[in-house]
Formats: sequence, structure tokens, C-alpha cells
Amino acid sequence: MRPLSCLEVEQRAYVDEREQRARIAFLGPAGTFTEEALLTQSDYASAEIVPADTLSDVIEAVARSEASIGFVPIENSIEGTVNATMDSLVLDVDLLIQREVVLDIHLCLLAPSGSDLASIEEVASFPVATAQCRRFLAEHLPEATLVATNSTADAARIVGTERRPGTAAIAPRLSADLYGLDVLAPGIEDHPDNQTRFVAVASQGIPAPTGHDKTSIVCFQREDRPGNLHGILGQFAARNINLTKLESRPTKRALGEYCFVVDMDGHVADAVVADCLRDLHAELAGVKFLGSYPAASPHAPALRKEAREAWAEADRWIESIRSQIHGVRRS
Repeated sequence: MRPLSCLEVEQRAYVDEREQRARIAFLGPAGTFTEEALLTQSDYASAEIVPADTLSDVIEAVARSEASIGFVPIENSIEGTVNATMDSLVLDVDLLIQREVVLDIHLCLLAPSGSDLASIEEVASFPVATAQCRRFLAEHLPEATLVATNSTADAARIVGTERRPGTAAIAPRLSADLYGLDVLAPGIEDHPDNQTRFVAVASQGIPAPTGHDKTSIVCFQREDRPGNLHGILGQFAARNINLTKLESRPTKRALGEYCFVVDMDGHVADAVVADCLRDLHAELAGVKFLGSYPAASPHAPALRKEAREAWAEADRWIESIRSQIHGVRRS
């Protein structure tokens, strides 16, 4: 991974300035985990933040140029892929991932003031969040009716607005303050290390390499035959490219037709990644590029610093060798 040139630094500054003025759509209403994750991004602080009712609405807003950036959940550590997001990016629109953000997720059971756990007959939430609390619901509210909403905060908004006896919402603690609800039970997720991965998507543009990046693609098969997946994986193995995610998704054309969603370490600017994508594109029915973007991890700053220092040292080393070439005047 080479260090950024002065021109690339200027281009990145321009992109950052443009993003600060951006109109960013996110899964609303106010108080969702999506909004919480979005607000961790300091360079988006000056953007116009616009809530949307559904994940599809967020993505379509970007596709129709009504928003320059869409911010959506794409994967949860308990429930896996957020299918509505993934399928839209794979099959419905041509958008590029600009960054990923990982947020710790802690869910609470919220209800109107005066409620107690024994009185709850109906629990509303975003289906992915409800699924993250199966154990709590089975132990404490086995008879409760589960109601699907467009988001966790939307569930809190509905319960807080209607204030019907016996209703509750699974939502962030922040939503309790926003919609006038009490916290009946905090931290009801099945696993304490619950995390959700969010992505920012745009209609164009690939962030410059940082030294710790991820690339996402979709591989479409020519036909269903033995060895297809082995052939795809062989391209990565031959180049020692680490895969961080591999998932099959139905193409929605016919029963049994699947494509493969792949996340890998590296950036399309890396020669080895570009060479791999080139070979896959030549061999498969199609390869959809979903983006190269900075990877999110607790060790990301250290890894990027290490990469920059390694490249700086490599530049000094190669320059010391080239300076010894006879007859070449160095400036």
C-alpha cells in the first residue's frame, strides 16, 4: 500500500469538504442505532441529516440523487446480514460503499410510565432487533405478540405516541428519553458483545487507500456446476488475499440460483486485489464491485500508522539504491 501523494491528499480534503456539506439519509426516526452510529463520524457533523422510514427509502434516496450519502445497517454479530440492505445493494441499485462503522448494540425493553413486565402483552421492534432478544422474550414474555416496525426507534415512537396499556418496544435507551418511555429492562440482547456494522453508500467515488482497507464484491455464476465456489475461492487463495466475509444470496431469478457476496482485505488500488478482480471478471458471468473503503476495527489507527511508516521506510530504501546509479543526476 503506497502512501498518499500530495494530489491525493488534496483530493481527499475536497471529498471530505463535500461530505461535510452532504445530505445524508439514514434509517429513522430520531433515536435509532443507525443515527447513533452516524453521529460517531465527526466529518459528517456539518451534513444535513435526513431520517427515512425504511432501509429501501434510504438507499433509493441516494439512487435518485435525493441524498448524496445513505447510512444503513448491513450486518449484525448475532443475526448476520441485514437482508434488505444487502439485497438492495446487490440487485437493485449501483451504489458504492464509502466506509463502514461498527457500533456496540445494547437493547432495552421500553414501555409507558406505570407499566411492569407482567402487564406486557405486545412487543414492537425492528425484526432484526427482536431476533437479537429471543432468549429474553422466551423467558420473560413467552405469550407476548411480536409486532414488526421499520426501526427500533419507530417502535418506541409508536408505543410512546399511542401509550396503550400492555405495549412495549425493544429499542435503544436513547429512545426512552425521546419518546417519554420508561426502561423496564436494560441490556436484553442475547449476547453482551452484540455489534452491528453500518455502511455509508454513495452513487460514485472510491475512498483513497489508507493501509487498512476492505473491498466488497458480488460474484455471479455462469451456470450451477460442481467446483464453482472452489474456483472463485482459488483466486483469492492463490494471491494470499484474506476473506472477511463469504455469503451466498439468492439472485431472485429462479429457485436455486445464487450469487456470492465477498468481503476481502485490501483495496482495489492494490495491484494484487486488482489482478484478482480482473481474473474473476474474465471467468464469471459477472462481478459487481460494491466498493473499497477504510476497514473498521479497534486496531485500525495503529495498522494505518504502521502501513504509512513501512511505505515511508521503503521509499527511503529504494531512493538510497537508485541514488547509486552511475550517470543519473538526482535532484
